[in-house]
Amino acid sequence: MENIIDIHCHILPGVDDGSDSFEMSMQMLKRAADDGISGMILTPHNKPGHRHMHFSQMMSEINKLRKIMTEENIKIELYPGSELYYRSGIREEIAHDKTGILAGSRYTLVEFNPMADYDYIRNGIYSLLTGGYYPILAHVERYRNVCAAKYGTEDLIEMGCYIQVNAGSIMGKSGSKARRFVKKLLKQRQVHFVATDAHDLKKRPPGLSDCADYIRKKYGEDYSIKLFCDNPMDVIRDKEISLYF
Repeated sequence: MENIIDIHCHILPGVDDGSDSFEMSMQMLKRAADDGISGMILTPHNKPGHRHMHFSQMMSEINKLRKIMTEENIKIELYPGSELYYRSGIREEIAHDKTGILAGSRYTLVEFNPMADYDYIRNGIYSLLTGGYYPILAHVERYRNVCAAKYGTEDLIEMGCYIQVNAGSIMGKSGSKARRFVKKLLKQRQVHFVATDAHDLKKRPPGLSDCADYIRKKYGEDYSIKLFCDNPMDVIRDKEISLYF
């Protein structure tokens, strides 16, 4: 599959619990390119009390990576972004600093505490929607109360929320319970993005090709292309994506 784009990864060095050095970042980018990934939105964690980069700092670091990538013929387009930990005042923070949005678009990748109440998650998504953003719920399979709610993801999608799952969860690397849940969502066409959530080269490496092949065989080529290519490219183009397939 061509033009695979990863919208969620932690490759920017020394910012969070992802890559801890420029050298590791380059190794991860080389691995991603070898796996067939052609574009990546870099999404370091943005949490209260944790270090995070402002937009100008992030672009400076991305340009450093781009320079070496050109020298080493690593052909991946890099875009700025972040994984926002939802909290009060988040809309104002996004408006103040563009690191809260993905590739300069209206899309934002948002995460919550895995134990957060369903209503809290729902209200957080609603707040972002009313602020004019297109929220993408990161790794939905981690939120216990979304998984347990009878119409949890269905309700969020109806509101206008997009759903992202991790490739590792689909492939069974996060346990059987997470895999059953994400397979149910895939069967019901309630997933809009599959991403690496890459943090390193071993436990969570930057690879999507095996998962893309699995989804193509199990759920159809058209759906696979939507998840790995078309929808991510529409984020970069700031084009509104259909919530239903």
